Amino acid sequence: MKLGARIFKTGIAVALALFLAALFHFPSPVFAGISAVFAMQPTIYRSYLSLIEQVQANVIGALFAIAAVLILGRDPLVVGLTLMVVIALCLKMRLESSTISVALVTVIAIMEYTDRQFIEFAAIRFLTIMFGIFAAFLVNLIFLPPKYEKKLYEKIRDETEAILKWIRLCQQQATDHHHLKDEIETLHEKMTKLEHLYLMYKEERTYFRRQRFQKSRKLVLYRQMIASADRALSVLKWLHRLENELGRLSDPFRHAIFLHLGSLVGYHEQMLLKFVHQAKPLPHHMWAEGIDRERGQLASMIYADGQPPSDYRLFSLLGAIIDYGDRLEHLDKLIDSFHHYHYDDELAKQLEKSAGGRS
Repeated sequence: MKLGARIFKTGIAVALALFLAALFHFPSPVFAGISAVFAMQPTIYRSYLSLIEQVQANVIGALFAIAAVLILGRDPLVVGLTLMVVIALCLKMRLESSTISVALVTVIAIMEYTDRQFIEFAAIRFLTIMFGIFAAFLVNLIFLPPKYEKKLYEKIRDETEAILKWIRLCQQQATDHHHLKDEIETLHEKMTKLEHLYLMYKEERTYFRRQRFQKSRKLVLYRQMIASADRALSVLKWLHRLENELGRLSDPFRHAIFLHLGSLVGYHEQMLLKFVHQAKPLPHHMWAEGIDRERGQLASMIYADGQPPSDYRLFSLLGAIIDYGDRLEHLDKLIDSFHHYHYDDELAKQLEKSAGGRS
């Protein structure tokens, strides 16, 4: 069983919320623990936004609960009606679902029957829940701040390597048609998750000007890495879809296609290692000249027999390959530019440390 950072922080936040509620002798400290669970967020920035939203939602929930009890009483139907009004208002304000959940907990906690003075009771319940929200924010701010860059690069590298592996198998005509179809769907789902991880990294905040410039360049770089992997996946899809058509091409034409693809795959792998200083930084023109030469040979062979290919879908494959190459050339330039202005080897050290820990 693996305990991640978020699980660990959730446990600390709940414990801190319960401790603070007990320290101030608040009755029913369990509400502080419940609100702490809902308030935990994956990034510091989201935790800050959640704090603002939950304060607003809880104030709304508390005001409506107090007004409902003073005007209509504590009947279960009144509680249900109040919940519906609060939900509608929160949705109108476009608040997150977890924020709405905490507001509903506030309404139920305040409208619970008690023998205390009602206003005093409502204030105590409101503060109890706010303790949980602030405890979650404090823990997310101090303990194990999330660092998504290493996870993002590793995911990009792993998904890219998986895609390139299948492209190589297609070159060798060693793939099973149905199995590759399932694998392409799986890779597409993983690319969608990769986009979500990129957004998590994008939301991480930097506090120094130099780091902000570096982070901005890295965002562009990782965006291009994901786009390059996506174009490689597009090529793989067309290789799978046109498997039979490729088999009917002339040997020189098919050989030219796979030769160019092999160069692009090697180029792509070199880019990933070059970014983390694990490969020799070869000059950009060495790759670009070879790719342009192969691309020209491939274009000249389309009309080698005086006629275009009989299946015009092959032009979609060739277009995807050309687009893939363009993306890689742009990625190469971005990496060179980044290394020129920022020699950042922290990611490489983290990867080496992680690899050493696994071995």
